[in-house]
Amino acid sequence: MHILLVEDDTELGEAIKHALEHQSYAVTWLKDGRQAMAALADGAMDLVLLDLGLPGKDGLDVLAEARRDGVKTPILVMTARDALETRIRGLDLGADDYLVKPFHLGELAARIRSLTRRAQGLADNRVEVGGLRLDLATMEVQFRDQSITLTRREFSVLRILMERAGRIVRRETLENSVYGFDTVVDRNAIEVQVHWLRRKLSADVIHTVRGIGYMIPRDPR
Repeated sequence: MHILLVEDDTELGEAIKHALEHQSYAVTWLKDGRQAMAALADGAMDLVLLDLGLPGKDGLDVLAEARRDGVKTPILVMTARDALETRIRGLDLGADDYLVKPFHLGELAARIRSLTRRAQGLADNRVEVGGLRLDLATMEVQFRDQSITLTRREFSVLRILMERAGRIVRRETLENSVYGFDTVVDRNAIEVQVHWLRRKLSADVIHTVRGIGYMIPRDPR
């Protein structure tokens, strides 16, 4: 999952970015409301963590404009503005959730998982495709009832492919989701992650669609 973090507080932004990357999320961190609008218009983000007190353009204005422009990406508002009227206005403008500062990073992670489940129509934190089972909360993976140990990036690649089972995922999409837009990576970075996933799972689990990307069938064997 590629998360857009819009937060102008350097200390808090660094803490959130570090915590989410440790949980296998790719994070693009911006500090300005106008930059956030440009990133949202791109449509490549899976979820947005939006502060309200931003330079350039206030977070509520970013939220309102994004929804007017048809942006459907889940948006979680993070703010120190705890007045009931502000929370109501944020939700009415299209926020999917609201978290008042200060908050525990564990609660933020739980809210992100909840929004992810809601967006994907999941009842809990588990994603299951055939003999593959993945737990978003614990980062545990099982294949054919055997526990598999994956690195953070291997887990990210597998999660993206499982969430889109039966569909082709472009290599560029995987690269941006796993590494973020602001990270320079080797051209074969995704190929390396897929290679190790095949070694740990099965050579037939992930299919290569030559010249386009990869896919996991709905019933991998």
